[in-house]
Amino acid sequence: MRPTEPNTAFCHTLSVQQRDIDELGHVNNVVYLRWVQEVAAAHWEAVAPAELKQQYSWVVLRHEIDYLRPAFLQDTIEGYTWVEPAQGPKVARHVRLYRAGSQELLAQAKTSWCLLDAASMRPKRISEEIASTFSPPA
Repeated sequence: MRPTEPNTAFCHTLSVQQRDIDELGHVNNVVYLRWVQEVAAAHWEAVAPAELKQQYSWVVLRHEIDYLRPAFLQDTIEGYTWVEPAQGPKVARHVRLYRAGSQELLAQAKTSWCLLDAASMRPKRISEEIASTFSPPA
């Protein structure tokens, strides 16, 4: 964990691939957005029990992203994520992408996600059980 992230932050490592590089020689902005989603999905996959993953799905409502520095081929990226307290079926998620081995913040995002009942595909209020999966025990 980095000193600027809360102690509940989850870290997921990503590698820059040749397909991520655009005509300017650095990672295309769309890839950063893909990484934000990958980090979020990895977090849910790592912390949620199988029964919750079967019962619920998540859908993005909004992405807000700031591009701060470029990433390049062969870079390793550390994505840190954490969520704010839920508001009904919605939760705000933060993601910060760093160049591994440095304090270089490459991009940061705040995204809004909605919990869906997997069977009905209707919004579902985020229960304490679901909310607690995102926070490791103290």
